[in-house]
Amino acid sequence: MMMMMDKIDDEPPSPFRITPTVRALSSALRGKRENVSDADGRDAGDRVSGEPEKLWFKESSAKNLRNRDFLSPTTMLNTLYADGQVPPAVMSKVLSLRGSGVLPLAGGEVKGEGLMVRVDRAACFRAILAGGATEYLKPATSCQRQGGVVLNCPALHPKPHAPSPETLTLGQLRTVLLADHMGALLRRQGFTVSYCPVLPEHSDIVDFLRTLGVDWPTVPANWTNEDREEKMRDALEKSSYREREMERGRRTSGGGGGGGRTREEEEEEEEGEDEAALRVNLKQVFQEEGLLGYDLSLGTCTVHEDSVSHLAQLDRATTDYTTSAVTTVHVTSCQDEFRQQQIAMLWRASGATHTQRHLICGPVKTPGSQLTAAQYIQLRRVQMKEASEMKYGDQVEGQTWDDIIRVMTSSTVRFELLSTVHTSPVTLDVHKEGGVSTKGPRGGAFVMYNCARLHTLFDSYERGVEKGLYPEIPEETQLDFSSLKEEGEWLLLFNYLIPFSELLDQSGQALDCEGGGARLNIKTEQVCKFLVSLSKDFSSYYNRVHVLGEPLPHLFNQMFCRLYLLRALRELYHSALETLNLPPIRQL
Repeated sequence: MMMMMDKIDDEPPSPFRITPTVRALSSALRGKRENVSDADGRDAGDRVSGEPEKLWFKESSAKNLRNRDFLSPTTMLNTLYADGQVPPAVMSKVLSLRGSGVLPLAGGEVKGEGLMVRVDRAACFRAILAGGATEYLKPATSCQRQGGVVLNCPALHPKPHAPSPETLTLGQLRTVLLADHMGALLRRQGFTVSYCPVLPEHSDIVDFLRTLGVDWPTVPANWTNEDREEKMRDALEKSSYREREMERGRRTSGGGGGGGRTREEEEEEEEGEDEAALRVNLKQVFQEEGLLGYDLSLGTCTVHEDSVSHLAQLDRATTDYTTSAVTTVHVTSCQDEFRQQQIAMLWRASGATHTQRHLICGPVKTPGSQLTAAQYIQLRRVQMKEASEMKYGDQVEGQTWDDIIRVMTSSTVRFELLSTVHTSPVTLDVHKEGGVSTKGPRGGAFVMYNCARLHTLFDSYERGVEKGLYPEIPEETQLDFSSLKEEGEWLLLFNYLIPFSELLDQSGQALDCEGGGARLNIKTEQVCKFLVSLSKDFSSYYNRVHVLGEPLPHLFNQMFCRLYLLRALRELYHSALETLNLPPIRQL
């Protein structure tokens, strides 16, 4: 038997969130009497996302959302109550939930699958869309984040020569784009973010990165960091971890800045080095300071000039963080992880006490081809232009189209390299005949195409207003949002608009909550996957529903409600693309 609750008050509630709703549902189902309005409170018995036993599941498929929004499976009910029978008092508590961030429920019932509850959808549409959904487009906990993050990208440090588009590998390009994306995400959460190293302005690598939307910090071409290099060299000379002459003899690793040399080559080189060379016992550093997750084969390391340069750049990047905690995240490829651990321990040996974490990227594979980053970008640019000319013909000319193709190329590249879990390898099809599509659901181009469709829709509506076909969009108080009954509409709100703010929080939470191990694991692929999934569901809805209907007064309410929803969706696209430093394209 379906049980109904009273409608919530007309006053818009605080922003709805999935996590506090699941927590509140879990507490209510267990018969607890906590104040569920504390959205940040966590009961030890609550089962939420990521925990092995979970009382409630948020539904996401169109099929299941037809009759329920959250489900407590029968197996879970059987662990709580005899024969899985939910007591009436508990059912009443579940359906009468109130609180900060808790979604309003319209009803629930127990069926074969378990206890199913349904959200008051009209109330959600009204509360979320009436405010323009602005609270759903930013991190839920941005005001709580403090401190700084330095994103260090070893691929951009000179080893000993500065990198160029022709020497940058695809794996290194992946680390640069990942650092750029992480910086945008962390800034949104309130962190102060800086990047390391600085690059010489007007250099080829800077111009190359800017074509991809990466605005890396620069310094004048004649800038030097010699004072800091001397400071770091002096600190290592005086370090208690420096190896004295009588301690030499059995060194287990060499190089510490070898720029790609093998350990055997480094050791051979060391044999001919000046006996006065500066060497540091890295293993002693992490063992005595209790640092976890470092390679046990780290041993005594010879300090080379490129290592000193690297350390000086890190020192510069952290100088301004004098009053707040700072975490340095080394974003590097798996091939360079060992060397970066050496750099990290050298920095520690010099006296740096900043928290250091390593974000490790898997390799980028191109079966049958060997391309530099510059060659890969050029290939994708040519393919994107050919795909555009195939669709739009001779109009693909001029600066406007050059800008569109540049952004579309950047979006294709970013999605190809960032849509995979950062520790996993990426395999690219870089054969010329492979091509790219402006419409197929294959990543960045598909996302940008659907974002452009939203702009085209509103341009069409504005032209209709100018022609007198449609009135201006009225205030939300004049609309009845219960007219949004098409299943795709609730799917877009429930799967994308509501959860987005919590998705934005995840990178900061990983920095805050993870233990002291060297490696940092963040779900860096989620924004890209979110946008691709959103685009598939939006495309399905848009192809099925005629939003701008006949200009008949009795159809206007539903049309305006849909425009409110799609306007919020357009802003959602903009907000998510901003974390990838991709500007929206107004038309394609």
